[in-house]
Amino acid sequence: MEITIVSGLSGAGKSRVVKVLEDMDFYCVDNMPVSMMPKFAELCLAAHGRYERVALVTDVRALENINELFYTLDEIREIGCTYEILFIEAEVETIVRRYKETRHRHPLETQGRSLEETVKTEIELLMPVRERAAEVIDTTGLTLNKLQRRLFKRYMDGQEYKALSVNVKSFGFKHGLPIEADLLFDVRFMPNPFYIPELREKTGLDGIVKDYVFSLEQSNVFFSKLCDLLDYLLPHYIEEGKRYLVICIGCTGGKHRAPAIAQALAEYLGEQGYPVDCIHRDIERE
Repeated sequence: MEITIVSGLSGAGKSRVVKVLEDMDFYCVDNMPVSMMPKFAELCLAAHGRYERVALVTDVRALENINELFYTLDEIREIGCTYEILFIEAEVETIVRRYKETRHRHPLETQGRSLEETVKTEIELLMPVRERAAEVIDTTGLTLNKLQRRLFKRYMDGQEYKALSVNVKSFGFKHGLPIEADLLFDVRFMPNPFYIPELREKTGLDGIVKDYVFSLEQSNVFFSKLCDLLDYLLPHYIEEGKRYLVICIGCTGGKHRAPAIAQALAEYLGEQGYPVDCIHRDIERE
């Protein structure tokens, strides 16, 4: 079992790092007392593989004595766990600005000492931890997407970074809206194949129905504009750190038009390099 000790400066972004690690299937515990770490490691080992990747967050609030952390890490190694320290920092000016924007109180803040002096004091206190860190990340000017890439590269064993996973879902409005939708598009403006006898019992996944849907000018114009819109939106979602996107395409019953458009959209996004799944929620419903 490997344990990542996430430490660093207050306001540097440890909480954001933890959220990214959770997306990578780390079991994360915030602000655990140092004295409890060995017992926690023993419990994880006793779970026989359930907790293989663990991140424990500790900061200056829990470190009354820096040497206590190092003694504790030695104990963790002795019971059969490996560990490394991931240290998160940022420039003093950046941390001061973040605290002023959020109006949070720095844990070391005392009356008569400026916030800048407080941050510099914390830097001095945590310097021994920083020096023993396996990785130091400076979050000054670091976007969430760049942070994700940095952490993915270190902890995902060379796997390809998948910046955004897309789920395309077709549905029928008469069966209710999908509550998980990030983007929802209504294709009921297209002529309905349901009213063509030879198409009624087929679905949008059948070639004859798909050919009909895409023989319509409005379908092709819509699909072209939809692809243009997503070509613009998805890189911006990635830049903001979004990892999962659900795009829902709806028609009346979810059997003909929506599945045809959704399937074509999933194929298009796959060609653009996005990991994509396609689900047709209501295609078998009456």
